[in-house]
Order: sequence, then structure tokens, then C-alpha cells
Amino acid sequence: MEPDHIDRILEQWRRERPDLDLTPMAAFGRIGVLARVLVPRSEEVFAEHGLRQGEFDVLTELRRVGPPYTLIPSELSAMLMMSRAGMTNRLDRLEAAGFVERTLDPADRRSFRITLTDAGRSVIDVTMTEHAANLHRLAAGMDERELADLSDGLRKLLASLTTDRPRP
Repeated sequence: MEPDHIDRILEQWRRERPDLDLTPMAAFGRIGVLARVLVPRSEEVFAEHGLRQGEFDVLTELRRVGPPYTLIPSELSAMLMMSRAGMTNRLDRLEAAGFVERTLDPADRRSFRITLTDAGRSVIDVTMTEHAANLHRLAAGMDERELADLSDGLRKLLASLTTDRPRP
């Protein structure tokens, strides 16, 4: 395989600082570059349907929970790991577009229920179908085994970074 930009950076560091073991830099550097490449290519699909990444995320959460496609804002915030203020802005935009509706929660009159509308379900189903096809196009450079190995390695790395344990 041809050397890439990350390989060249590592070679320069090996020359300038041979005392440093920068082995993880190869993977982390490529993860960073991939994020910068993949995010805009995913967002293009969302934009075709009038959605931003965050709005797509809210709609997919509601769609995945199944009928009646309803959650309370605090559940959505927790699932998406974001602040309630940020969630309110997303919900305002989605409600204005007719993709969700807010109703008072009968179990807690201080809270609302967020429900996916028929229009919201339609837009997320079409968008998700196109997103899945786009992901397959983006992953075309790897076979199923390579993708599975990559996914397993990233799962392991993510687990090691998100567990609460003291740093050495």
C-alpha cells in the first residue's frame, strides 16, 4: 500500500524525535482525517432533505424507539449526550418543519413528550435509506472482514476511553 500523509508525518517525527514512540499517532491521525472527510459527505445526504446532523440524530432516536415514536426531552438529551438547551433548539426547528410535535406529558405536567409525526417518519425513513447507501459507497474500499475488524478495534478503543478509571 502506498504511504499516505500520515506516514509522511510519522517519518518526519521519527527523524526529528527518534526518542518518542508515536505508534498510536498513525491510527489517531487517520481517525481525525476520516472524521473531516466523512462528516461533510454524510451531511450532504441530510441537507438534501432539509436536515442538519443534529436534527437527523433526533429523528433517528425517535424512529428507533418504535411506536408510538415518543420520548421526553431529557431522554433525548441523554441518548444524544447533549445539553437540554441544545436539544430545545433542535426540537424547535423540527417542530417548525412539522417533523415532531410536543404535547404535555400526562405523567408530569411540567414536561413534554416529543412525538415523531407522519411527515417526520417519512423524511427520516427516506433519509436513512439514502444514508445507508451512502455509507456503503464510502466504505467500498474495504471488504466485510476489514470493516468488521475496524469496527471491533474502534469499539475496544472507545470502551477504553469511556470507562471511568484513573489515568496513569
